[in-house]
Amino acid sequence: MNTERTDAQPAVTVIGLGEMGFALAGAFLEGGHPTTVWNRTSEKSGPLVAKGAERAATVRDAVAASPLVVLSVKGNATARALLESAGDALAGRSVLNLTDGTSAEARAVAEWVKGQGAEYLHGQIMTIAPGIGGPETVVFYGGSHAVFDHFHPTLQLIGGRGTLISDDAGVPTLYGMAVHGTMWGALNGFLHAAALLSSEGIAVQRFLDDAGPSVTALLGSLPVLADEVDRGEYATPYGALQHHRPSVKDLVRESEARNIDVEFPGYTLGLVDKALEDGHADDSYSRLIEHFRRQ
Repeated sequence: MNTERTDAQPAVTVIGLGEMGFALAGAFLEGGHPTTVWNRTSEKSGPLVAKGAERAATVRDAVAASPLVVLSVKGNATARALLESAGDALAGRSVLNLTDGTSAEARAVAEWVKGQGAEYLHGQIMTIAPGIGGPETVVFYGGSHAVFDHFHPTLQLIGGRGTLISDDAGVPTLYGMAVHGTMWGALNGFLHAAALLSSEGIAVQRFLDDAGPSVTALLGSLPVLADEVDRGEYATPYGALQHHRPSVKDLVRESEARNIDVEFPGYTLGLVDKALEDGHADDSYSRLIEHFRRQ
């Protein structure tokens, strides 16, 4: 790892100045770090330069300027191509790649970067650009422990809840996808519910005021499901799948009667029916994970 700067405010380079990259560079600047920026469209760097950032003419110059190189671009293929254009300037640097993509792509970039004599850390930011720098902002990191430890005060400027979860650079992307998958499932369910309520002229906010504790309690069930999945044991004395089915069926029937799309609850009903057909009537809802595991 490059150790040309060991003070509390090492120089940082940010490559890619979209919404997120711009916010990252701004956070480093506000934190007192000498900050170099590069963007394919150089005009985007103007406001940052006005605040004290250095604009690099090339990616090679940008990489050479700092011991820590942060990428926030569209896709890991782009990230790797940009790093390749830096040539031997990459050697000895620490690369933090905050680019979205798959776990396999993150691992491939990590291996390539290490092959160039640099160290690699992958990060998954769990916020939109305005949340950068927030004390409660979560960032999942995977890869080099040395990079994470050495630059920890700098990484805190991105989000106060940054955690190194693995030495595997692909794991943060899986964490991010797991959060997003849970989010989209919950949001789709809520919006279906909102359509159902609205069809009766019931204000959705009123529903939340009245049913808030029940909705909040749903999150409390996730650790129980997680434990069952981890153990691979699904039998339960209460809340078995056979008892879920009547309520799911009623939701489908009510939706049909109100001309509300039934695809979302219908999909759930199909999952439950298949599990019952396979003899899992007395199992917990967590048994449905087997549907998502392709053999």
